[in-house]
Order: sequence, then C-alpha cells, then structure tokens
Amino acid sequence: MKRFPRSLGLCTGVAVSVAACTPALNWREVRLDGGAVALFPCKPQHQTRTLALDGQPVALTLHACEAAGLRFAVARADVQEPARVEAALAALAAAQARNLQATLPAGEPVQVPGMTPNAQARRYALTGRRPDGSGVQAQLLLFARGTQVLQATVLDAAPDAPAVHTFMEALRASG
Repeated sequence: MKRFPRSLGLCTGVAVSVAACTPALNWREVRLDGGAVALFPCKPQHQTRTLALDGQPVALTLHACEAAGLRFAVARADVQEPARVEAALAALAAAQARNLQATLPAGEPVQVPGMTPNAQARRYALTGRRPDGSGVQAQLLLFARGTQVLQATVLDAAPDAPAVHTFMEALRASG
C-alpha cells in the first residue's frame, strides 16, 4: 500500500481546505500603524510617502505584497481632522479609478469591525487598464477609524475570488 505524505493527505482530504493549503497563500495577521489589523496572504513590505489627498498633504503608508498572481495592499493615512475624512475617502476611490483608467461605480456600503460610520465607507469592483494598456481588475474597500482613512485593494482578482473574500472580510479597525 502506497502512503502519501501527511501534508498531501491533509490537503486533499478536505475540499474546503484547498485554498488554505495553497503554498502561494501563507496568511498572517499584520497590525498596521493607526491600529488597523489586516490578514495578508504574504509578508507585506511597507513604505510611507507624502502625497496630496483632497488637496492636503498627508503621509500615506502602504503595506503590500504579491501572492498567487494577485497584489494585496492596505493604504492608511491620518487626515488629522474629522471634517476631512469623508472627502479623503472619496478622493482615494477616485484616484484609484483614475490610475486604472476605470469608471468609478457607486460601490456598496460596508461595515468593518471597529470603523467609524461614514457614507463613503464603500466597496468597489473596478475594471480598467494598466499604463501598458493591459486589462486589470481591482477590488477596493475604503473605511475610516477616527481620522484614519484606509483603503484595502486586491489587483487582478474577480470580486468572488476566495482570497479577496478572506482579505476583505478579515480587515478590522481597533483602538
């Protein structure tokens, strides 16, 4: 009787665990500056740069990585004033659509655990083009916690992809 390696038996034995056993997706919880928590399928690199968001300079920190042909990212900025949050969330969505040469749809309202309620907390599915003209799909989720605005993005994924669901559903804002 031929024996299979234990790891192969575990992965093939339960159909639901197929995505979890995919070597390209090594999920890990990452605590982001400002208190948000994300679940990334790879070890994210991070960088901070200053950019204009709704006409005001802000330090935006981006945590991003690539796994299984997808790019996962969470961008975070502190807009300092509660009155700027709604416009900043709208500006983030518009900038992503512009960068992808896509039309920004209305999006769907979202609730993220620990978020501050805001009308611009939305999830979007975009279909656009990269600078080289090739097609790209993007899934976006925007929300705020106090004066912190956050944008989670998965590039090159359909909205119903299991990895997108896991990434987006695991996001939370914490104190």
